Amino acid sequence: MKSNRQLLANIVGQLNGIERMIEEEKDCFETLTQMKAARSALDTFIERYIGEHFEACLLRANKGDKDEVCKKFFSEIIRK
Repeated sequence: MKSNRQLLANIVGQLNGIERMIEEEKDCFETLTQMKAARSALDTFIERYIGEHFEACLLRANKGDKDEVCKKFFSEIIRK
């Protein structure tokens, strides 16, 4: 399994490739395909990050603030 650092490096590489495709005016369908792949990779990374860090976020919150931390966390997850 790739580390979070490796996943991020791959996503950055994909975004750099998309930037080049746009600069070089490559076929729009190929560019959109790469954009969708980058979005999918980012979504996968977000899901992993949430899975790894949600509990830690709650544990760092003061006992009285856990409800607020949960609301904020889930608000960020569902916001697009």
